[in-house]
Amino acid sequence: MPEETPVALVHDGSTTAVMMATPADIEDLAVGFSLTEGIVARVSDIEGLEVVESELGIEARMWLSRPRAETLASRRRYLAGPTGCGLCGIDSLGEAMRPTPKVAEGLRISPVDIGAALEALPERQTLGAATRAVHAAAWWAMSGGFTCLREDVGRHNALDKLVGALAASDQPRPDGALFLTSRISVEMVQKASVMGAQVLVAVSAPTALAIRAAEQAAITLVGVARRDGFEVFTRPDRVA
Repeated sequence: MPEETPVALVHDGSTTAVMMATPADIEDLAVGFSLTEGIVARVSDIEGLEVVESELGIEARMWLSRPRAETLASRRRYLAGPTGCGLCGIDSLGEAMRPTPKVAEGLRISPVDIGAALEALPERQTLGAATRAVHAAAWWAMSGGFTCLREDVGRHNALDKLVGALAASDQPRPDGALFLTSRISVEMVQKASVMGAQVLVAVSAPTALAIRAAEQAAITLVGVARRDGFEVFTRPDRVA
């Protein structure tokens, strides 16, 4: 059975969000969430990070640079209350529907590449193979296959862990595509656009709002992806 633990993300002494998560790669989750939710713009904006475990759960305590701390303090004054799945820490409808930044151009991926990646993905999902109850988010490099994968009981958490791990790496991220084992909701597209993924491939289908967000961000959205085929919903020009 996969573990599921309350994890609190704390910025400068105040809790920003609490989610149920797999108690692994918590630093990656803290960094990735801070980046994809716009709390920080780069890893260096987080000047300190400490993971503290207790009987109640886990706290990821972060201390921000002064400009980011002041921005977050101002934002918190308008925080109305708790939020739902995938939208932790936002403070308005406008924030939930924020514009997605456009990603770069130039990447091309072939159906053979997508099929090969889907074929290789299950063997990288160690926790998924053991439990059949967690999601995975992985970065597939054009030059060498999967370079990073993170798993979690929550699909948003898995993606944030991946974003955090890639951002904290000393090596530049190679050109490639984002692979998800979950459905594609608008928040997943928003997070993918922040990390600059030109191609997003998922085994399940997207929502209509996710498709519109992907079009806005110029992301190639590939869904219902199996080893024997897939559907391209946006920007098919990147699929050679």
